[in-house]
Amino acid sequence: MRHSARTEFTALREKAGMTVAQAAELLDVSPRTARRYEDGESKPRRLEIKALERIARQGAKEPPTRFRFIDLFAGIGGLRLGFESIGGHCAFTSEWDPHSQKTYALNYRDNHEIGGDIREFSQDPGKIPEHDVLLAGFPCQPFSIAGVSKKNALGRPHGFLCDTQGTLFFDTAQIIAHHRPAAFVLENVKNLESHDGGRTFATIMNVLTNELGYHVQHRVISSEPWVPQKRERVFIVGFREPTDFDFGSLVIPDPKKGPKLGSILEPHDEVDPKYTLTPRLWEYLQNYKAKHQSKGNGFGFSLFGPNDVTRTLSARYYKDGSEVLVEQPGKRPRRLTPLECARLMGFDRGDRRFKIAVSDTQAYRQFGNAVVVPVVEFVAQAMEEHIMAALRKAENEPSVIADIRSVTRPDRVLMAANG
Repeated sequence: MRHSARTEFTALREKAGMTVAQAAELLDVSPRTARRYEDGESKPRRLEIKALERIARQGAKEPPTRFRFIDLFAGIGGLRLGFESIGGHCAFTSEWDPHSQKTYALNYRDNHEIGGDIREFSQDPGKIPEHDVLLAGFPCQPFSIAGVSKKNALGRPHGFLCDTQGTLFFDTAQIIAHHRPAAFVLENVKNLESHDGGRTFATIMNVLTNELGYHVQHRVISSEPWVPQKRERVFIVGFREPTDFDFGSLVIPDPKKGPKLGSILEPHDEVDPKYTLTPRLWEYLQNYKAKHQSKGNGFGFSLFGPNDVTRTLSARYYKDGSEVLVEQPGKRPRRLTPLECARLMGFDRGDRRFKIAVSDTQAYRQFGNAVVVPVVEFVAQAMEEHIMAALRKAENEPSVIADIRSVTRPDRVLMAANG
C-alpha cells in the first residue's frame, strides 16, 4: 500500500540533493528497495538513515528556501526560473516529453527525478510532495462543457470537475484540490479566454473559484516590454485565502521601450550558414506569400531586421522558420539559431546561460512551447509579498489548513457528488 505522506527517507534524500537512484547507490541497496523506502512501503535501517543525514548536512550550503513549489507541464522550466527568482525551491517536476526532460535536467540542479505523465500523479496526488505554490502551463484541450452555464444559472450543483474530465486541466485541478497550496499560477495561450465562445474559460474559472474555493484573477500579458517578441499569454493566479493582490492594477512596463531584435542576435560572422534558407525554400515561401496576397490573405513569411520586434515564436518553427526570418542584406534570410531562440524567450539573459544539448528541431519545439521567463519573473515578483504573507498566516493556523485539506480531498467530493 502506497503512503501519501512524505517519508523520512524522502525528506533526507531531497535535502541531500539526490535522486532515488543515487540514494540507492549510496546505501548499496537495489533501486527497488530504495523505491520502497521512498513510498513508505518499508523503512530504511538506522545506519542508512544516518548515512543520508550525513550527506544532507554536507550539502546544506544553499540559501534557506522561502517557499516550495511544484512545476507541472514543466517544458524546459520557464515558470520555474521565474519563481526561483523570488527564493522558491522546486520540490517536484512533471514533464512527459523525453527531449524536454533532457534539456530540463541539463539546466537545473535538481534534488528529485522528473516525473512523466501527469495522470499518474493526479490519480495519486500523494506521490507529489507538499508545496506552497503550484505552477502549471497546462495545454489547452477541448473538453465537454455542455450544460455548465445552464447549471450555474439555475444554481444547480454538478459533480466535482465533471465538465473537465479527460483533460489535463482536470489533472491539474485534482492536484490543487488534494494539496491545497497557498497559491497557484496557471499559464496558457491568450485564445483560451475566447475558446468556444468563452465557455471553456468560464468552466475553468468555475472550477477554480466555485469548486476549489480559490480567489482567482487573470490577466493577458505581452512579452514586448522584456524581449523583442510579441507573445501574449494569459496568466491565472489563485490564492487559497483572500489577499490584497490586484492583478489588474499591476503596471506593465512600456513596450515601446522594450529591446529590439538586434539585442539578441549573434554576430553575423558567427552564425552557421546552415541557418540561411536554401534557394528552393526561399523561392517557395515568396511564391506562397504572393499567392495569398493576390487573394487578400495575410498568409506567408515574416521578415525582421535588428530594429524590429518579432511575431510569436511557435513550436512549428523547425519546419521552415517562416514566422520569424532574419534579414541578411545581400543574402537570403535565415532562421534564428537555437541560442537566439533562448534569448528571445528570456532563458539566456544577462548572467544566466542556458544549455542546449538536443537537436535544432527539438530546441525549436521546446522554445516555441515555452513561456517568456522575464514575464514570469514579473508575475512572481508581484505575487511575492502575498505568498509570504499567506504562508505566515498558515503557520499560525495549521489546524484550519489541515481541516480544509481534509474536506476538499477529491475522493471525498466525488463521493459526495455521486452519493
